[in-house]
Amino acid sequence: MLKPFPIPRKSLVSSVRWSAKLITVAAFAAFTMQDTVTKPDESRFTPVVLADNLDEPMAFEVLPDGSSYIIERKGALKKYNPSTNTTELITTIPVNTKYVSKEGVSREAEEGLMGITLDPNFAKNHWIYLYYAHPTEKKHILARWDLVSDQLVENSKKVVLEVTTQREVCCHTGGGMTWDKNGNLLLTVGNNTGNDKAAQTDERPGRESWDDQGHAGNTNDLRGKILRIHPEPDGSYTIPEGNLYPKGTAKTRPEIYSMGHRNPWRISVDSKTGFIYWGEVGPDANEDSEIGPRGYDELNQARKPGNFGWPWFVGNDQAFPVFDYGNNKPGEKKDPKNLVNISPNNTGLKELFPTAPSFIYYPYGVSEKFPQVGSGSRSATGGPIYHRSDFKAPKRPWPAYYENKWIAADFSRGWIMAITMNAQGDYESMERVLPSYHPVQPIDIKFGPDGDLYILEYGSNWFRKSDNSRLVRIEYNGGNRKPVVAASAEKKGGTVPFETILSSKGTKDFDNDALKYSWKVTSPGVAPKVFSTENPAVKFDKAGVYTATLTVTDAKGASNSQSVRIIAGNEPPKVAIKLDGNSTFFFPKKPIGYAVGITDKEDGSTADGKIKAGQVAVSIDYTAEGFDYAEVAQSQRSVDATTQFAVAQTLMSKSDCKVCHQPNTKSVGPSFADVSNKYKADPGALDKLVKKVREGGSGVWGEVAMAAHPALPVADAEVIVKYILNSTEKTLSTLPLEGQYTPQIPKTDNGKGSVIIRAAYTDRPVGTTKAVPAQTTEEMIVLRSPELNAAEAPVTKGVETKALGVAGQGFAVVAFENSYIAFPAIDLTGIDSLELNAAAQQREGSVGGTIEIRLGSPTGTLIGQQKLAVAKPVDVAKMMAELENGAKKEGSGAAAASTAKPAPAPPRRFSQPPVRIGIQPTTGKQDIYFVFRNAEAKAIEPLMSFSKIKFKNKP
Repeated sequence: MLKPFPIPRKSLVSSVRWSAKLITVAAFAAFTMQDTVTKPDESRFTPVVLADNLDEPMAFEVLPDGSSYIIERKGALKKYNPSTNTTELITTIPVNTKYVSKEGVSREAEEGLMGITLDPNFAKNHWIYLYYAHPTEKKHILARWDLVSDQLVENSKKVVLEVTTQREVCCHTGGGMTWDKNGNLLLTVGNNTGNDKAAQTDERPGRESWDDQGHAGNTNDLRGKILRIHPEPDGSYTIPEGNLYPKGTAKTRPEIYSMGHRNPWRISVDSKTGFIYWGEVGPDANEDSEIGPRGYDELNQARKPGNFGWPWFVGNDQAFPVFDYGNNKPGEKKDPKNLVNISPNNTGLKELFPTAPSFIYYPYGVSEKFPQVGSGSRSATGGPIYHRSDFKAPKRPWPAYYENKWIAADFSRGWIMAITMNAQGDYESMERVLPSYHPVQPIDIKFGPDGDLYILEYGSNWFRKSDNSRLVRIEYNGGNRKPVVAASAEKKGGTVPFETILSSKGTKDFDNDALKYSWKVTSPGVAPKVFSTENPAVKFDKAGVYTATLTVTDAKGASNSQSVRIIAGNEPPKVAIKLDGNSTFFFPKKPIGYAVGITDKEDGSTADGKIKAGQVAVSIDYTAEGFDYAEVAQSQRSVDATTQFAVAQTLMSKSDCKVCHQPNTKSVGPSFADVSNKYKADPGALDKLVKKVREGGSGVWGEVAMAAHPALPVADAEVIVKYILNSTEKTLSTLPLEGQYTPQIPKTDNGKGSVIIRAAYTDRPVGTTKAVPAQTTEEMIVLRSPELNAAEAPVTKGVETKALGVAGQGFAVVAFENSYIAFPAIDLTGIDSLELNAAAQQREGSVGGTIEIRLGSPTGTLIGQQKLAVAKPVDVAKMMAELENGAKKEGSGAAAASTAKPAPAPPRRFSQPPVRIGIQPTTGKQDIYFVFRNAEAKAIEPLMSFSKIKFKNKP
C-alpha cells in the first residue's frame, strides 16, 4: 500500500495576493472549490511515498497514468507502477562512474546515468532520451531510444549529441533536461573541471583540467553550458533560432543557449513567459579572501541567451582574480561588462558578452538579501514554475495561491521554496512550502500530469545506496480532510493485572466535523477489545504486547487511525533527577549539583546496587538559544534512549551532518568513526573541530570540501563534536549518577540557551523466553537562562506590546494601572532579587508607578515591590561639556595625550538604570505575577515599559 507519512499540522498565516491585471473576475469564477488565492493550510498537503529502496536515484519522469520512470546513477532505468505499487528494473545502461587521477588513483565521480526526459509526443512515438557517461570513452552522450511495453529497444538507439570530457579530476555533470513549447530540448551540462574553494583558472601546461576558462568560459566548448537543440525524427538535431551565437559563428558552438555555468542542475521553462529557470551549484569558500569571494549557490532566471560569468564571477558579479599559480599570487580581476578570455586553454572567442545578472544567490552563512534560504551546506537544485493551465483535467491541481510561482528546492538544505515574481518577472519574495516536510536531499522536482508535485529524494548516502531514497508525491486536498488522530496511554505498561486509560487528547478535525471514536485493543492469542468512547479505561490481565488502535471518523465518512503499544507484564522503570539548587534556571559558572536514582519493580534499583551506574544514561548539555528541547524526547527511539548523546543526535537530525557523513561508513566525507579515531586522543580536538564545522575546510579527507556552518552556534557545534569524538565507544557512555556540572558559556554565545539534564534507563525483558520486552523511561530537566522576555509571558491582562525601535530586538511590554503579566511554575529557590530594564519615559507619556511581585495570583502573597518614577531628561550638552573639562584638567600635551583615557560615550538622553526588586526568601515552583499599580494614573496613561526580567541568585 502507499505510505503517507504524517507532518505536524500548523496553522499557517494567510495572505492574499490579488492582482486585477492578472486574475480577472471571470477567471476567478472558473476556479473550483479546491482553488484558493489565500495561502492553503499545510494540513491540506499529504506527502505519499511511492517508490523506495532506490539506489542513487538521479531524475524521473511521470506519465499520465501516475507511473514514473526513474534513473539511477549506476545506470539503472526503473519504472514505478501505481497499480501494483512496485518498482521494477527495465534495464541497466553501461556507464562510467569513476575518474582516475594522474597518479592512478580511482575515485567515485558524479557522472553515470545523469539525465532522462520523454519526448513531448511520447504517447505516440515512444521516444525516451537518456544522458549518460560513456563507459569507456571520455564523453557524455545524449541518446534516444524507443521504449515499447516498458522495454528499451536496443537497436533503436540514436546518438543525438556528444560532449567531450576529462576523467582525471572531479566534478560537475549537469544532466537536467526539459522542453519548451516549440519542441526544443534544453540540456544542462556541468563544467567538468577540478573543484576547489575558488574558481579554477590554472593556465599552466598539463593543468587543463583545472582551467575553467577552457570549459565554462569557452564559447567553443559545450561544458559549463545550457544547450538548446531541436531533435529531429532521424535522431539528429537542428539549431533553433535565438541561441547565444548564430550557427556558423567562428569559434563557437551553436548549441549554446547560455554559458558561464559551474554546475547548472535541474532546469524548467515557464510556459507563459518562456523564461528559463535552474539551480546552479556554486564554489565552497566560506569567506572572502585574496583568492576570491566566498561561494554562492544561485537560483537563476534567463529571459534570453546570456553569459552568467563563471569562472570569473559568482553571485552578484563577485569577482575572482585569475590566479597566477606559477608565482602563487592572485592576478587581475575581470570587468563583467568587458569580459575577455585570454587563457591559453581557450579555443573560442576572446571577447565575451557582458555577464547576465544572477536571480537569487546565497552563501553558507545567513544571506542578508535572502534570509529565508537559511544557512549551512547548500546545493541549489531548481524546480518547476506552476501554472494550472499546464495540466489537462488534473485530479488534484495545486491551489491558485501558487499560480506563476517558482517551486524550487535545495538538495543539501532540504527545503522547498515558493518564489514569487512580479508581472515583469522580477524577484518579489519567497516562502517555505510545507516546512514540516523534510525531503532527504531532493535531487529532482516537478509536477506530474495529475497536478501533484513529485520529489525524488536521493537519500543520505553519497555514491551508494541509501535506505531513505524514495520518490514522493505531494497531494493537495481542497475538500474534506481526514481527522488528525492522536493516541496515547496514561500508562504504557505494568505488571498484570493493571489498568490504564487510553487517551484521544490532541485529536482534531480541521474542518470542524463531528467525530466518532473507536478503540480496538489487540494482541496475538487474546480476544480483541473494542470501545466506542474517547478515553476508555482498559484492564490487562495477561502478559504480552498489545496494540491499541484509535480510529476516528468524521461526519463525511473520512477516517484516520493511530496506534499505541502497551506492554503488559513489565513495570516501566522510574527515573528521578534531583537538583540541589534552582530547578528552573542555571547560572553561568555556578555549579549544579545533581543526583539520579532508578527504581524498577523487576530489576531493583540504583540504591540497592542491582542497577549499576553504567546501565544508566546520564547527560548534561548546554545548548544555544532556540534549541527545541522537546524534540529530544520526541525523536528518540528505544534503541537510542540509553545514549548520553541524545541532544547531539537531535541537533544533527535538524542539521545537514548526514548529507556528507554516516556513523560507520564513508560517504562523501569521512565516517564519524574515522573522525573519532583520528582526533579523540588530541587534547585540542574539540576546539579544532568546532572551528572546522563552522568555517568549513578541505584537504584532510580528500578533494571534496567540507561545507561551512557559520550560523551554527558554537555551543551546539561543541555538543555535536563531543558526540562524534565519542562515537567509537563500545559501551554506554554516561556521566556519573551523582556529581556537579558547571555551565560554561562559549565566548561567542549570548548565554540565553538552556542546560538539559537527562537520564534514561532501559530495563530487562521479562520471562524465561523474554516474551515481554524491555521498557525505557527517561526524565529530563531543562534549566533556562535567568533572563526572560517580558513579551513572552503566557499570562497577561491589561498590558500592551510594542516593537522595539531597533530591528531584531523584539518587543516590550507597556504596563497600565492594575495590569499584570505572569509566568507559571518558576522556581524561586536561591533567588534574592529580580531586575527589570523598566523605564517610565516622559516622551512616551509614561507616568510611573509601583511594580509588585506576587505569588499565585494578582492578589496573592506580596514578596517584593519597587516604585519607579518618571525619568528626567539628561542635559546632554551640559554633561558632555563637564566631561570634556574634566579630561582637560587631567593633563595636556603629548605625554598626557598618550596616557589619556578614551573619551566617554555620550550619555543617553532618557537612560534609566535597571529596576532591582529584592524579594522575600521563597522555595519551590511558584506562579509569579508582576502587577503594576498607580491609582492616580488615568486608564489611558502608560505607567512604564520594559522588555527583560532577570532572576538574580544569591552570591
